[in-house]
Amino acid sequence: MKKVILGLAFCAMAFTSNAQTVTVGNEAMFPAKNIVENAVNSKAHTTLVAAVKAADLVSTLQTKGPFTVFAPVNDAFENLPAGTVETLLKPENKATLVKVLTYHVVAGKLDFDAIAKAIKAGNGTATLNTVSGGKLYAMMNGSHNIMLKDENGGTSNISTYDVYQSNGVIHVLDAVVLPKM
Repeated sequence: MKKVILGLAFCAMAFTSNAQTVTVGNEAMFPAKNIVENAVNSKAHTTLVAAVKAADLVSTLQTKGPFTVFAPVNDAFENLPAGTVETLLKPENKATLVKVLTYHVVAGKLDFDAIAKAIKAGNGTATLNTVSGGKLYAMMNGSHNIMLKDENGGTSNISTYDVYQSNGVIHVLDAVVLPKM
């Protein structure tokens, strides 16, 4: 199978009347703001934002990028085994937290069309290289739905696509994807 190498992760969103602005967690996400400036306002991503702060990744995600962020919603974190989030947020587990979070990030600005094109070129699967050094596998799951598969076989669907930021694009995930540890 031909593999196409690409790469990034973040949020649950619905389009507003302005095609440029998207609502995430009941808050407007403005394309002129960066990933962090928008994410901190999303009520659907409070767990992700807390984790990004604990991992000291705020300044990184405010840089020029561009980044593609696959952003799990709060419910996605709540569906992890009991105690997982609390354990990851402990200072002694910072390196593991960084690895999990950067596994949701790919270098570059990959919107729906770019990912779908890579899936087609890869004969049904696009391999995305994450910032953590791991791989995510993108596949079509219907005519306009992309599913991600992690290195452990876990899957997540993108629930909202193409939330453009000044330094990249966010796609909202319904589940947390995890790297090999």
